[in-house]
Amino acid sequence: MADSTEAVVPAERHNGRKVREGTVVSNGMNKTAVVAVVDRVRHARYSKTVQRTKRLYVHDEENQSAIGDRVRVEETRPLSKLKRWRLVEIIERAR
Repeated sequence: MADSTEAVVPAERHNGRKVREGTVVSNGMNKTAVVAVVDRVRHARYSKTVQRTKRLYVHDEENQSAIGDRVRVEETRPLSKLKRWRLVEIIERAR
């Protein structure tokens, strides 16, 4: 039987707020970036690990992120209709 330790990783938290890592897929808006976050989830019936992608709208105050950057984002209060996350740091710049 396969080891289930790689399956579902609980949400990382910082000061009670959710923290995620993802890749910037769009930065065309002013002070906003779209970050794709990939979660690995074990399928309920088939027990195969599947990838689920969420697109998060992230507040980027200085417009410092570029497409392809690996970033860390943190949950925050609603800033607009879709924006509920803010940019914490850029982990790795796109090449």
